[in-house]
This record gives sequence, C-alpha cells and structure tokens, in this order.
Amino acid sequence: MSTFSIITVTRHNLKGLKQTGESVAAQSCRDFEWIVIDGASADGSVQWLETSKAKWISEPDNGIYDAMNKGIEMAQGDFLIFMNAGDVFAANEILERIKDRLFAKAEMPGFVYGDSLEAADGLAVAKPARECAKIKLGMPTHHQAMFYQRNAVGDLRYDTNYRIAADYKFTAQLLQKTGDTLYLGFPVCVFDSGGVSQQRVLQGRNEMFKIRHELKLCNLTENAKLYVLQTLLMALRRLSPRIYWRLRQSCGNSANDRAPAQNLPDRQESQA
Repeated sequence: MSTFSIITVTRHNLKGLKQTGESVAAQSCRDFEWIVIDGASADGSVQWLETSKAKWISEPDNGIYDAMNKGIEMAQGDFLIFMNAGDVFAANEILERIKDRLFAKAEMPGFVYGDSLEAADGLAVAKPARECAKIKLGMPTHHQAMFYQRNAVGDLRYDTNYRIAADYKFTAQLLQKTGDTLYLGFPVCVFDSGGVSQQRVLQGRNEMFKIRHELKLCNLTENAKLYVLQTLLMALRRLSPRIYWRLRQSCGNSANDRAPAQNLPDRQESQA
C-alpha cells in the first residue's frame, strides 16, 4: 500500500497526459501509485499508457466526475490527489515534503491542502489557499492541491448530477465529516487553466448556489449575496485581470506558516 494515490483523468489529451506523467515520474518520493482513467481516447493515449508504469483503464464514461469516482474505486493509497492531464506538481520534492509533514503528526488528517501556482490571463501568479472554515465561499484551493484521506472519504463519491461543481460538493461534504485538516503553506501544483469549470463559469456558479443550499452551508440571503459577489468577481477578472489577481492573493489562508510566493516553473521542462 502506498501513501499517495495520484489519480489522473484524461480524454483525447495525449500531450497533457505525458506532461503530467513526466511530473509524477520526477517526484523524489516514490511512495505512490499513479492511476489513469482514460475516457476511451483515440489519440494515442492508450498506446502510451501501455508503455507506462501507471495503473490504468480506458473506457467510455459519463463525464469527468464519473471517471474520478472510478479512480477512487481503484485507489489503495492513504491519500488521494487528482492531477488531471496537463497538471503538474510545483516541484519535484512536493510529495516528499508532504509525507514528512504527515508523519510528523500523531494522527493522519482527513484533509490536506496547499497553495497553487496558476498561469492565467497572461500572468504567472501564486494563488494562496483559503481557510477550510470558509468553504461556503468556494473551494479552499485548486483541486490539484488537495489530498483526501481515503479512510475519511469512505463511501463518499462525486455527485454526477453536477457537471461542473461536483468537486466543490465532494470537498464540502468531506470537511463536514472531518474537522482534522492540515494546511501545508506552500504551492503543491501548477494548475492548467482553461478547463471546463472556467469555460462554463455561469453553470458552475449556479451549481455552487444549489450545493450551498443542499448542504446548508449558509442561509438563503447569504447564499444570494455570495452568488452576486462571485459574479462581480468574475466580471472583474475578465475586465481587469491584474486587479483581480491582486485581490485574490490578498484573500488567501490566514495561517502563519504560508511560504512566500514562488515563481512559476518552466512548463517546458515537464513536457514529453
């Protein structure tokens, strides 16, 4: 059994799959399994997987969250992290640093999370995490910077009725189950921006509104105010990305051990 299960969901993205595979292979900590759930790609991904060291399947699915549920079923590691095709770790020592932090604790936390690096709007920005207690505001950090303890997950799965924000519901439900969290204080991943959640922002906001109501994360009035605020922030990002990112970086985690922002690593080093 491994400490980490790295789960990668991919479909028709051989370039991104190779990029993620290079980053996984470069990790100094080898205490992990790499699981790839491929959605019946016809771009050479299957042929490449046949030569890899990944545990993988390639078959039709009912969307990204259905594929992620398949990854959970296959996982045997203590902690699950979802690194989709195109996503990479922020450095080669990330898993080693996290493992050291985990084994320094008397008990394994149910949820572990760190900061992110993101290439977006033509800018290279550090994106600090938000406190888990503020889950009603949205995800604490990018999905690729979160580790879920498999025992804490139990029979919890992604709700495939939500096409964009099922990861938000999954994370909120896990935090409702366990209050034992660990904030790492350094960037874990380089997020590959431009995914479906960023392309279909309005649908994502609508789903988050429904999830906050369903999980009783706040009352109806506060929920409506959050919806309006998030809509305004997305408009600000579109009209003035630099102001948006300065505001976003000023609203991160209040933990005292946050590491200083790092420069975005050269993505070319991770490409096949």
